[in-house]
Amino acid sequence: MTERVTVNIVDGVAEVRLSRPDKLNALDMAMFEAIVAAGDQVRADPTVRAVVFSGDGRSFCVGIDLASLGGDAAVGNGPLAHLETRTHGACNLFQQAAMQWRTLPVPVIAAVHGHALGGGLQLMLGADVRIVAPDTALSVKEVVWGLIPDMAGLVLLRSLVRADVLRDLLFSGRTFNGDEAVALGVASRVDPDPLAAARAMARAIAGFSPDAVRAAKRLCNAADAGLPDAELLLCEAREQQALLTGAAHREAVAAGLARRPAVFADPSG
Repeated sequence: MTERVTVNIVDGVAEVRLSRPDKLNALDMAMFEAIVAAGDQVRADPTVRAVVFSGDGRSFCVGIDLASLGGDAAVGNGPLAHLETRTHGACNLFQQAAMQWRTLPVPVIAAVHGHALGGGLQLMLGADVRIVAPDTALSVKEVVWGLIPDMAGLVLLRSLVRADVLRDLLFSGRTFNGDEAVALGVASRVDPDPLAAARAMARAIAGFSPDAVRAAKRLCNAADAGLPDAELLLCEAREQQALLTGAAHREAVAAGLARRPAVFADPSG
């Protein structure tokens, strides 16, 4: 995994970094497998309270490595021959690379610079928060290659942008910058140093009650799933009831009253 993706966990923050800078972090099979393995590693570690997802070198990710995944060989008997097969719950491998960040129990912050094109954009969309450099080049580029987004792009975009904006991006394949990405809803905010901003946010999150943060992410995902208001209100009440009787809430209150940093135990599951 270290050949394509690095994972470094310090003080509750996992830094997951695409590490193929000579190819602008283009996605080949080894990269896809390493990204999913990194997600599995982070999910299994109860000490992780937030994730920073970034790319090494000049770009976050330029998308699919056409030299390795393009052409008839990859489709006929290769890795693209059975996309309908579900290998990771509701997803295939390629979809899991993006969707796993949304289903991870802790917040994921993407730090995006350089390029986020095609598959690279879809990877970014899986994050809960997406901080982009203003001059980042972004595109739902698949139509240029005679394809459609197939890494959960539609599932992730539909909750972020208006329906007509979704069609605009899919049909045109046009490139837009970080400022427009925020205006459209594709990105959360711009920052001249997205990695530093993402790290600062992750460190702050890691200092809060991990029980509360995980509950907040579950509720966000429930809202994204389109639960009716009545069901979402009930979910909210259940989550809050559990938090009110938990040790993390008691520690947060005690620390606040004593004006000291809170010390939280890692979740057991």
